[in-house]
Amino acid sequence: MKNIVVGFLMSYDYEKLKLSIPPVYDQADKIYLALDHKQRTWTGMSFDVDHSFFEWLTSFDKDNKIEVYRADFYIPELSAIQNDTRERHLLALKMGIGNWLIQVDSDEIFIGFEKFVKTLRHHDKYLDNPKENPIQIAGFLINIYKYLEDGLLYVKQPTKVFLATNYPNYKTARKTKERIIYTNNVLLHECLSRTEEELRFKFKNWGHSHQFNNQFFDKWKKANKNNYKTIKDTFYLDPKLWKSLGYFNTKDLKKIEKIIKANPRMCHSKFYLFKKNIGQYFKHLGLFKKKKDVKFEGYFKND
Repeated sequence: MKNIVVGFLMSYDYEKLKLSIPPVYDQADKIYLALDHKQRTWTGMSFDVDHSFFEWLTSFDKDNKIEVYRADFYIPELSAIQNDTRERHLLALKMGIGNWLIQVDSDEIFIGFEKFVKTLRHHDKYLDNPKENPIQIAGFLINIYKYLEDGLLYVKQPTKVFLATNYPNYKTARKTKERIIYTNNVLLHECLSRTEEELRFKFKNWGHSHQFNNQFFDKWKKANKNNYKTIKDTFYLDPKLWKSLGYFNTKDLKKIEKIIKANPRMCHSKFYLFKKNIGQYFKHLGLFKKKKDVKFEGYFKND
């Protein structure tokens, strides 16, 4: 049986890995943390990693599954999103084509990873000849918008996220533009659960920094549990992608997981998934052999 391999990108928000690694640990055969060998972001800014994090990693890794993969992940001639894509590709090669290649960001927390593994095993046939039958497996994020004193705000509309592939010819970040298989697997996304200073640093150093919505912070700063229903169009890129907010009256992630599991309305219906998957099947039917791999020659400069 092929392996379940999980890769994380380790950067300035590395502390969030303490929440995102544990949910996948038991079911993963191997876990890689990709860390730039000079500890630089995709825009070239330096960051420090406290030694206590590696102490935590060693103590947590009881089965010796975790490996820190250090390489040169910053090329000055490339844009932030190109460096993002390049790092994910190099990480996937390290993870090993022929396995299920799962890439999770440090601020994404799986709810029910065991269920996701069962989903992948249902599609193991795609591991036999991945280059000729490339697919990507998608799930959905419940995006945490803002932590409040006695709870948190979240985005009511779940968003698609690419979680796994059998063949990592990434075009933009985790997107391969191959056939998508949509699954009812959910993750909490702590994308905005930071201080304003931390958010501003993130937006300057991630792959989409050139697309940032300058009106975002005005809405984010004023949002609270009393006015959240009146705040609309809140996404930090195209505002209309996040139309409305909801409220959890707790900040305990374990309690939030239970709320989500008990509320099927927070996930997409089986009929929705069926329509999406049928559409993808016919869209890509008979086209696999016509597709070409992305050209990474320029991305691999200085490797």
